[in-house]
Amino acid sequence: MSWIKHWQVRRVLKREPIGHEFWHNLMAKDPLFADLSSVQKAHLRELTTLFKYQKNFRASDDFNLTQSMALTISAHACLLILELGLDYYQGWRDIIVYPTAFVVERDETDELGVVVHQAQVLGGEAWLTGPVVLEWQSFKAESDEFTPGRNLVLHEFAHKLDMLNGAANGMPSLHKTMNREHWTQAFSKAFEQLQHQVEHGHHPAINPYAATDPAEFFAVSTEYFFTAPHLLNHHFPAVYEQLCLFYRQDPNARLSI
Repeated sequence: MSWIKHWQVRRVLKREPIGHEFWHNLMAKDPLFADLSSVQKAHLRELTTLFKYQKNFRASDDFNLTQSMALTISAHACLLILELGLDYYQGWRDIIVYPTAFVVERDETDELGVVVHQAQVLGGEAWLTGPVVLEWQSFKAESDEFTPGRNLVLHEFAHKLDMLNGAANGMPSLHKTMNREHWTQAFSKAFEQLQHQVEHGHHPAINPYAATDPAEFFAVSTEYFFTAPHLLNHHFPAVYEQLCLFYRQDPNARLSI
């Protein structure tokens, strides 16, 4: 069956090519991709093509979601799985894009068992077996200005990877060559350190939103890993090392080439 899958992949790549001018501009203008090698960029292009083909992009309301927008989102999402493969994004299909922040209403139970109806304004959300929901305006602003430690697509798709073990808890399914205890020690120590900084009014090493819970710490750390690897490696070297092992990439090393 492997040859059939290979044939299907080649067929999609041939029928759904990404325009050369668009791809060249994206790779040249977005600092997130600037330090990738030519081989890595070519592989990312293939992953992006296949990802875009497999997923169902939907716009909310009357938002005009263009092919260029969908491809840009796809390229950022596929950077996470550059050395992992598309299987890491299987089991769900929909990506919903809003023009701006959106409101989510849900009932939540507090510590006393009281059900409270809450409305939250969100820029993104990832469902366990459902869609990824994104706000275009914030993502575009972060991409255009390249804000270190801020990338909505990286954040929400990191949650998707985290959920592969059945829950978003900051512990994704580790590779067989990785040590679970080493991961837990690195992330727990860094998480507690960040919480201490936030609680005592100290300047936080990274975005304080990471101190919300372990799942958010993993997602925010992923944002820094790809957009500001030197900062993450400086403040939380053990976390950086574990993310290198998980993503099978070393963005900091790419910067020094």
